Amino acid sequence: MAKSLKMFGLDYCSTVQKARAALEAAGWEIEFHDVKQHTPDTAQWSRMLDTFGEKLVNRASLTWRGMSEDERSQPPEEMLSAKPALMKRPAIIAGEDHYLGWTKNVKRGLGIEE
Repeated sequence: MAKSLKMFGLDYCSTVQKARAALEAAGWEIEFHDVKQHTPDTAQWSRMLDTFGEKLVNRASLTWRGMSEDERSQPPEEMLSAKPALMKRPAIIAGEDHYLGWTKNVKRGLGIEE
């Protein structure tokens, strides 16, 4: 039986594309959610923030750097709803395991060989 996971990100993000390709090559079935095409509502963002914590908001991104202080002072759910590209990508839920980004530790956790 194939392993399956949910992935949240942006279809055009090169990191998400690399993650999807590597996971599919390793036999993972991916249920992909493009957060820009189908932006989660604030309740959905809240659940994701409960899962991934504040790191879900990518404060190192170009999107963040382009935001005003007023925008940055909003609750994370509102920031992410207004600017889904602000999300750290990809966010992966594989059963009980949760991964954020596409680092060596994430790859190792999902059984991806470098």
